[in-house]
Amino acid sequence: MPDLIKKISANWKSGLTVSLVSMPLSISLAVASGSTPTNGIITAIWAGLIAAIFGGSNFNVTGPTGALSGLIAAHVVIHGAGSLPILALIAGGFVLVAYAFKLQRYLIFIPSSVVNGFTLGVALIIGFNQLNAALGLYGLPKHEKFFENIIESFRHISDTSLSTFGIFTLFLIALFVLRKTLPRLPGALALSPVGILLGYLATTGTIPLKLATLGSVFGTIEFRFFEIPNFEFSPVFITTAAAIALVAILETMLSAKIADGMTGTKHDEKKEMLGLGLANIASGLAGGIPATAALARTALNVKTGANDKVSAAISSVSLALISFFLLRYFSYIPMAVIAAILVFVAVQMIEREHFARFYRYQRSGFWISILVAAVTFYEDPIIGIIFGTALALLLFVERLSRGHFDIKLNTFEDGIVRSISGDKLEEIEENADVLLYSIKGKLAYINSRAHIDRFEQNLSKYKIVILRLRSVYFIDLDGAEALDEIIEIIEKRGQKVCLTSINQNVADLLEQASINYKKLRGHGLVFTKATEALRHFGVTPKPALKERLG
Repeated sequence: MPDLIKKISANWKSGLTVSLVSMPLSISLAVASGSTPTNGIITAIWAGLIAAIFGGSNFNVTGPTGALSGLIAAHVVIHGAGSLPILALIAGGFVLVAYAFKLQRYLIFIPSSVVNGFTLGVALIIGFNQLNAALGLYGLPKHEKFFENIIESFRHISDTSLSTFGIFTLFLIALFVLRKTLPRLPGALALSPVGILLGYLATTGTIPLKLATLGSVFGTIEFRFFEIPNFEFSPVFITTAAAIALVAILETMLSAKIADGMTGTKHDEKKEMLGLGLANIASGLAGGIPATAALARTALNVKTGANDKVSAAISSVSLALISFFLLRYFSYIPMAVIAAILVFVAVQMIEREHFARFYRYQRSGFWISILVAAVTFYEDPIIGIIFGTALALLLFVERLSRGHFDIKLNTFEDGIVRSISGDKLEEIEENADVLLYSIKGKLAYINSRAHIDRFEQNLSKYKIVILRLRSVYFIDLDGAEALDEIIEIIEKRGQKVCLTSINQNVADLLEQASINYKKLRGHGLVFTKATEALRHFGVTPKPALKERLG
């Protein structure tokens, strides 16, 4: 108990600060997801509390997020907001399955280019989804496809309310100004009271403005600890729930990793998975929506002095108390102000430096990100993730299949005369006596053909070929057969061949599966180091090169 009191004393300020910011953001992101403000608060309270109790990060703050809002909003258009609690339950179940089987380790198959592209696509969905609220357009026909709803909004752009658009623009500019001038002050927290006052004055007729508010759109907003959920199940929910679970895991692990980087700590990955799964189940049982760790609220939690998960728990309890007294007043906040907050959130979601880095150093990753964003925005967030992951893996496999190598050309008199490395081999003009060919990475079915082709089509003008396997960390039966074939090609041309620098695991498999390895070993042509092989054939490496050729 003394230890708990000490933790509460150290973390109550950060917890209270996060709760004040969580209130307008939870309301806004629930609206962006197609749900209600009350359901957003319920989600932030229950998902945040359960994740804090059972999770493995001392800093993650869990609740409604922009990362999930695109997936959820697309689901709501077709199936309605009443299906979100069961969606949260199923997603939580998927996360628990992933926890039980430690499936989070396979997140490495989803590269950052896909994650950044998906985030950009979701940011575009959130931003463009605010068109109607920003322009004062209501009562428009609804379509199943998000993109069709955008077109519908543009068809009615002539009906724009200039006063509504003016309020949206002013608040959006104010959010960016606050971000630049007072970065420590959360803009949503600072401007929400101003928006509530403005909406109240407009609603009571004190000022001559007609503004749609949360209350006029959603009716009376009352605080509830929970709502009795609708648990009607449909098999079509499974695909969406699986995608939500995947994004929730990605976002939660990324948030925890960033918090670790800010604090110099290390979270318990497995426990964090457990906390996330239980948080979504708790949210669903309470009538909330799917949840995940929120990057911005987690960063704020760290910056305001949190040092334990007690801070996130205090945030949830504080949010419940604050909502009990203040939530009713949020019914006056104009939808245009909510739209401004959400557009600001959408812009902040876009990691511009990541796209710039990809464009400079890995152009394929940049275009994957753009394609994923386009598919996510135009078609569907789920298809965007699947498409991007499949495309990235195909490109990765294609790069692996090229067979990376390193070549050093040696003469008896001068030693090394040229070095070449990469995955493309052009015609070599230099005359040399010894070719040192190093195979990089793995020698397996996926890249063995590339190495064979090089020896079939080139590399025939040298008296001696040394095959160096120092950098081969994995070999399979196809790789062993490929090595036999390469040795046969070399010997049929009358060239001498030897093997060098083979690690024990590779040697064990070659001993069992490679005929030519055993033959060369029997003739004393398998060496421990490349320098030994060079000396055997009369090439003395220069002293500066000995260590490099080990």
